[in-house]
Amino acid sequence: MRTLENIRRFRLSDTFVEPYKIQEVPWGPLGYVTFKRTYSRRLNEFEPEARGTEEWWQTCRRVIEGMFNMQKQHVFLLGLEWNDAKAQRTAKDAYDRLFNLKWTPPGRGLWMMGTKFVEERTAAGLFNCAFRSTRDLSTKGGYLFAWMMDALMVGIGVGFDTEGANSIVFKEPEYINDIYVIDDSREGWVESVHILIDSFFFGSKMPKFDYSAIRPEGAPIRGFGGTSSGYKPLKELHDNLMELYSTKIGESITSVDIVDTENLIGRCVVAGNVRRSAALAMGSHDDKHYLQMKNDQEKLYHHRWGSNNSFNAVVGMDYTWHAAQSQKNGEPGYIWLNNARTRGRFKDPERYDDINVAGFNPCVEQQLEDAELCCLVETFPAKHEDLEDYLATLKIAYLYGKTVTLSNTHWPETNAKMLKNRRIGLSQSGVIQAFNKHGRREMYEWCDKAYEYIKELDEEYSNWLCIPKSVRMTSIKPSGTVSLLNGSTPGIHFPEDEYYIRRIRFSKDSKLLDGLIKAGYIIEDDKYSPNTAVVEFPVHEPYFVKGKRSTTIWEQLEIAAQYQHYWADNSVSVTVTFKPEEAEQIKDTLEMYETRLKAVSFLRYKETGYEQAPYEPITKEHYEKLAKDITPVQRFNDEEGGSGTKFCDGESCLIIEKEVVNV
Repeated sequence: MRTLENIRRFRLSDTFVEPYKIQEVPWGPLGYVTFKRTYSRRLNEFEPEARGTEEWWQTCRRVIEGMFNMQKQHVFLLGLEWNDAKAQRTAKDAYDRLFNLKWTPPGRGLWMMGTKFVEERTAAGLFNCAFRSTRDLSTKGGYLFAWMMDALMVGIGVGFDTEGANSIVFKEPEYINDIYVIDDSREGWVESVHILIDSFFFGSKMPKFDYSAIRPEGAPIRGFGGTSSGYKPLKELHDNLMELYSTKIGESITSVDIVDTENLIGRCVVAGNVRRSAALAMGSHDDKHYLQMKNDQEKLYHHRWGSNNSFNAVVGMDYTWHAAQSQKNGEPGYIWLNNARTRGRFKDPERYDDINVAGFNPCVEQQLEDAELCCLVETFPAKHEDLEDYLATLKIAYLYGKTVTLSNTHWPETNAKMLKNRRIGLSQSGVIQAFNKHGRREMYEWCDKAYEYIKELDEEYSNWLCIPKSVRMTSIKPSGTVSLLNGSTPGIHFPEDEYYIRRIRFSKDSKLLDGLIKAGYIIEDDKYSPNTAVVEFPVHEPYFVKGKRSTTIWEQLEIAAQYQHYWADNSVSVTVTFKPEEAEQIKDTLEMYETRLKAVSFLRYKETGYEQAPYEPITKEHYEKLAKDITPVQRFNDEEGGSGTKFCDGESCLIIEKEVVNV
């Protein structure tokens, strides 16, 4: 009988990999720095005596070998045919195209694929995002929030709804004197929160929590990487939840309570002072209390920043009130759930094979059933010279996404959805660059032909692997950190300008700062966050035609609609920037595009006026002055591994801090 232990691991030969050790990587302006601070793992995770951290050729090897080993295990355990020579040819092509940054796994995959954590504990860490409905709150209770916390702690961004509102009446817990020692693990943290929430939902026993077993602040976290935050964030979460629920005994849970609960959990999980959305809340279009909950500034700064709040929009509704809200602070976002349930690409007829979609991931590029996960894969059409080359890259990207669906998580209900749907999200970044390089009409034609090619691939490989075809396969993700590797613009969004400064934040104790100082980059103390340094990277945008300041709200929406038409059978993630004089047009745009999109959000574009903004347009002369003093970093020689990506890989100004969770 074949078992995992006696299946020989897939390996690329040293002879094949050797030339890549000295080959130049086509990094973007921030590429190498981004790679080292985010995706480069410590070598002693794999070889105890090794020193230093991965270089790009080693990360590529880990990812490709992990990917093909996962395929090989699946095939051998089912007793199917495995052609090692063919697999080696495909793997070498996959390696070369990844090394040259024509495609990449999502940030989650670059960080986790091929690690012991994935192979021995749970493959959940490979997935970008998830959705969880609260409609069964009355029966599942705290388990739903514990599931969300568990997902967040392994780096998965979570979308959730407020369907469970009014389904539970808060009860007085049965306080007991038993001591509950919280285990020093992800599971221990999650279970403690599960117990606490259930005690208020069902009136069950509430023990006294003992935090003494949790490792101290600064201790290393083996397996997932990073360092411990100590017990304080968990105790603060317990205290915050008890404070929230104790004032509501005898009252029904509201949509705001549901969102507050998840946001407080998110506050515990995210690192240090990074204000980055890890979740998407989806409420009702007529729930004004929910839609206005971020107007409370004190609670917004404390925890309500922890989710992007959207609502289930209905085609034909009156958008007047909602459009006025969007003009103020960019929320709420708009999700046409029925469009997602009944449409793939909008070029194609209605289809009902995804009718059980319950919501979206935090960046709204993936429609998902309850408890379903998604795996995204990034491709860069502007890094290709012709369609034939791009299709060859798409084959590799498809294989990566499909391979990840072969893995199991530690959640049975999630595995059931994944085994059935096999949903993936092949995405494109640098779309505006591709327009400027190849032409807009040419790119729409590429999308159409490429989609048909992906359908053929899915037929072929699903038959070989003896698994269902994927219910959906294409999307446009917003991108962010991954697109920085090769200097691509994120998703379908326009660049800031032809010349601009991109600022990235680092913890002051990051060992990478010494190398950046020597290279000539400008580094300042962060004026808003303690113990944080701000590094300025001058950027010249290739294939530039126009930036955010020059494009209209209508052009951005039309590009999103065209990609929903020709490419995305999941969804297009788009944040439409609008100038003050366009604010009154938001209502009209919603009425015109409600039948052509599945989701959209808006954000006011303005010269921020505050210091050390993530992006700052500059003149050509200013760029050249900054660039001439910089010697690009070729190598960092230190023991500081990357921090990994958390949640969806959306665009943000990251701070590299300690992990808050003990995984």
